Amino acid sequence: MNKMGNAWRHFCTITYHKLLVMRECFRLGLYRQGVLHDLSKYSWTEFRIGAKYYQGTRSPNNAEREAIGYSSAWLHHKGRNRHHYEYWIDYALDGESGLVGMKMPEKYVVEMFVDRIAACKVYKKDQYTNRSALEYYESGSGYEKMMHPETQKLLETLLVMLAEQGEEATYLYIRENVLKKGMH
Repeated sequence: MNKMGNAWRHFCTITYHKLLVMRECFRLGLYRQGVLHDLSKYSWTEFRIGAKYYQGTRSPNNAEREAIGYSSAWLHHKGRNRHHYEYWIDYALDGESGLVGMKMPEKYVVEMFVDRIAACKVYKKDQYTNRSALEYYESGSGYEKMMHPETQKLLETLLVMLAEQGEEATYLYIRENVLKKGMH
């Protein structure tokens, strides 16, 4: 693939992903988050890396990480997008525990949840099922252990509910129990 073709394909991929997340956020009443989701991916810092390492089957950030040992696009992205638990990693209040995950506001956990669904839909295409996001989470690198325990519990609850009860039941639960409770 040529560079211009990769740039166009990357643009189409991130735009499709953004539109999927926006649609799901709107279904849950998270209008502002839906509109603003992942806008940093269109910044030159992130976009040029996405186009350079575009493959179409996984995040270009993984390919950049393999090529140079880290992902500059990811470091930029996670520091600007509150729906990533990595955004919420800070020094522990006790002054002795080092870096730990802070509790995320529920509205950002919900955005993280729909972000994972959308990513699975983008990359798995016709192979996507309601179990895909849970399976991806379970096959993860284990870094999720940096998540605050309450954040992790909520995310896992939503992923399991999606896998076992489907989207409609999970979204109803989110609207009636998670977002009303958190008063997003």
